[in-house]
Amino acid sequence: MAEVVASTANVSAPSVALPASLPVRAVLPWAVFAGILMLVALYFVGAEQGATSVFAGADVHEWVHDGRHLLGFPCH
Repeated sequence: MAEVVASTANVSAPSVALPASLPVRAVLPWAVFAGILMLVALYFVGAEQGATSVFAGADVHEWVHDGRHLLGFPCH
């Protein structure tokens, strides 16, 4: 019985992976870029119609029509 205890005492603990640290300077430009893209998409889906429209006609409205309803924006 002493042999079994002695042989398991040499087993080492499993190694634990540590998360990599990301500096804010590396993430900030991508976060700003993603935020701008999201605001542009929100504009086209939510406000590109009527008095605030940038493009004349209803082409943009027709392209994002289903997305407007999916996100709860009224358009009719």
